[in-house]
Amino acid sequence: MVKIEPFAVEQWMDRYETTPGVVNIAETCCASVSVDDLVRMCEEKDAPGPLSLSAKLTYGAIRGSETLRQRIAALYDRASDAEPLPAENVIVTQGAIGANFLTLYTLAGPGDHVICVYPTYQQLYTVPESFGAEVSLWKLKAEKGYVPDVSELEGLVKDNTKMIIINNPNNPTGSTIPASVLLQIVTFAKQRGIIIFSDEVYSPLYHSLPAGQEAPPSILAFGYSRTIATGSMSKAFALAGIRTGWVASRDRALVEAVAAARDYTTISVSQLDDRVASYALSEPVVRPLLARNVALARTNLGLLDAFVDEHAEVCSWVRPTAGTTALLHFRDNGKGGAPVDDPSFSLDVLNETKVMFVPASTCFGLGTDFKGSVRIGYVCETEVLVAGLGKLGRYIDEHLLGKSKN
Repeated sequence: MVKIEPFAVEQWMDRYETTPGVVNIAETCCASVSVDDLVRMCEEKDAPGPLSLSAKLTYGAIRGSETLRQRIAALYDRASDAEPLPAENVIVTQGAIGANFLTLYTLAGPGDHVICVYPTYQQLYTVPESFGAEVSLWKLKAEKGYVPDVSELEGLVKDNTKMIIINNPNNPTGSTIPASVLLQIVTFAKQRGIIIFSDEVYSPLYHSLPAGQEAPPSILAFGYSRTIATGSMSKAFALAGIRTGWVASRDRALVEAVAAARDYTTISVSQLDDRVASYALSEPVVRPLLARNVALARTNLGLLDAFVDEHAEVCSWVRPTAGTTALLHFRDNGKGGAPVDDPSFSLDVLNETKVMFVPASTCFGLGTDFKGSVRIGYVCETEVLVAGLGKLGRYIDEHLLGKSKN
């Protein structure tokens, strides 16, 4: 039996997100949309809808419909000058979580060494370790904006290093790895024949980059075939409920290896989900959908920015540049400015105010890493964020700043 560590963030979410009356600012997807919303967004008003109620619900195309795989491939083509990605180099999966698991199951095992950025989604380093691979954490630093320092790779790499795992944009920090740093990572890996696996589930939600900095392309755009990207309809495309993700690579051998492993876990994805995803990624829909989500992210990040400024005496962060998540650090003035105990803090806030977020030391840290920090998902409906921050602000005034309720 494979021994695997509990998936802390998913267990926390599962345990508390159904709390009656919860104000959920832990959710990491852009505020969800419905099929009706997609149809209303469509810029071609006479275009057929996403579903045909008369179509027979067979297994369908095993690796995903040709239409959906073409439209996923087009996402990579839009963002770079590289050769077009063939649809055959895309495999549709049950969410990005399925895509990540299949990739790691296929490519990491006993005798392999893997380097993984940290903090990141726990799956990316716990799963390869559970399969017998040795994992070294490439620790991101707040003082460097949580951008990986490529000079540290030399001290992490080993003779048996098979894979470097990155996450761009990053969860939980919301940081962006710029194109220049991606190129350095590719150069390093290419010299040694190391696979680069990039979880790009929050791409292309690069909404708040510094002036003059362009959104980075996918890892597939740098001319190195031994690269793999995963993505999904959940985060940037606001369609978590259709559970549709993908694996893409320019190396057909890697694609075929993942496909062979997938045969043991998935015959095909739901044909209804495939058709909704295909519709959402069609040109008349994907443009307004992404525009809506980018605008929502910018609006809500501005609200969160104002909240951090207002409570700067006890709250700090590295302001996110992309994605939907932010890592906020809280101190308790009543305890000499010591970091809060973030699991207790998170639960007490939930119990007293119904506001939910996740403790970073529990859900993203090892040992005492990220003590006092919490992850907030801020690209929910704006009114939910406003309500949540209002309640949280009153809690902070009373419990961390010692101000009277009155």
